[in-house]
Amino acid sequence: MRTEGTKIAIVTGAGSGIGRAVALELLGAGWSVALAGRREEKLVETAGGAREALCVPTDVSRPQEVAALYSAVRERFGRLDLLFNNAGTFGPGGVPVEELDYAAWRHVVDTNLNGAFLCAQAAYRQMKEQDPHGGRIINNGSISAHTPRPHSVAYTATKHALTGLTKSLSLDGRPYGIAVGQIDIGNAATDMTERMSRGVPQANGQLMVEPVMDVADVARTVRHMAELPLEANVQFATVMATTMPYVGRG
Repeated sequence: MRTEGTKIAIVTGAGSGIGRAVALELLGAGWSVALAGRREEKLVETAGGAREALCVPTDVSRPQEVAALYSAVRERFGRLDLLFNNAGTFGPGGVPVEELDYAAWRHVVDTNLNGAFLCAQAAYRQMKEQDPHGGRIINNGSISAHTPRPHSVAYTATKHALTGLTKSLSLDGRPYGIAVGQIDIGNAATDMTERMSRGVPQANGQLMVEPVMDVADVARTVRHMAELPLEANVQFATVMATTMPYVGRG
């Protein structure tokens, strides 16, 4: 059970990268955090033995596993103050649209969009019904929610769709004190962006090494959004490596 006054968060994709950084930032700030992800050993690694961490192996694309995640959080903590909807996959990057296998497309959609919806829906139900009601959902969008990279149709389509999900949830959550925002991240240094140091395709067909930023700066931004009073909301935030090719991309 939570200590009185302690805020409760769920972080999906918490086993690595941005999810791990945000989970550690919240734990360090005194939050209790449910760590969700497909690989239990990675969740345990993130938790590092913290008593305030709850590890729940979860494939967010599976409704029954999402339901089990929220049941575990209710049983352990009794309420939910924050969902950081972070789990996602790039999919087979660099594949031209005419060659993209449908199974690969479906995997990206199931994870990035359907998974985000299932987690947000469950959070919405919990936040609407709990006493006092309300809470916050922060969706992990991307620079690709605004503009694509070459040969990234599945990832880009799901991230554009996530923006619509954010706006709709934000509107529908107003009567229940549910604040919903989105963070669009560009080139945070994680294992998933290690390829940036070798050069990635640009819109003009060239390969270019792109700058990256410390993932801790993303985590601090998420914590700032999370710790605002529910009367205030960061609807959309863009945090990126200052000189990455975003403004003017293409």
